[in-house]
Amino acid sequence: MHRHGYKGRKFGRETDQRTALTRGLMRSLFKNKSISTTLAKAKEIRRPAEKLITIAKKGDLTSRRLVIARLNDQLIGNELVDVIAPQLKRNSGYLRIEHNGFRRGDNAEMATISFVDEIKEKEAKSEPKAKAEPKAKPAKKETK
Repeated sequence: MHRHGYKGRKFGRETDQRTALTRGLMRSLFKNKSISTTLAKAKEIRRPAEKLITIAKKGDLTSRRLVIARLNDQLIGNELVDVIAPQLKRNSGYLRIEHNGFRRGDNAEMATISFVDEIKEKEAKSEPKAKAEPKAKPAKKETK
């Protein structure tokens, strides 16, 4: 049998398990800005992750909904659209894969996948200070 047209790695998993694995790795990547995994998994998630970043760079409502639907996580999807994507000034090639050697147990080749550009965390908005309420004057005792 020929191999033509069969794209992607199977990782010894069924389709739904591979989809869940890819989504989980992408969520971890966008949440932590860098993850360490096997080289094959890093190479496999780079393509859909970069496509998702390109969609997120548009920043409109449709793009936001697509990103959230593909990640199955609203918080990380919103963070990708609002915080990460605007900081990326390039048109493609957002991620880098660096080889880390071999895993001790099964000798699998390990790699770190991370963003090429520096991603700064969004600063938490400080609560506006409430105006100091004037202290209530003590009630005067009535004298009869």
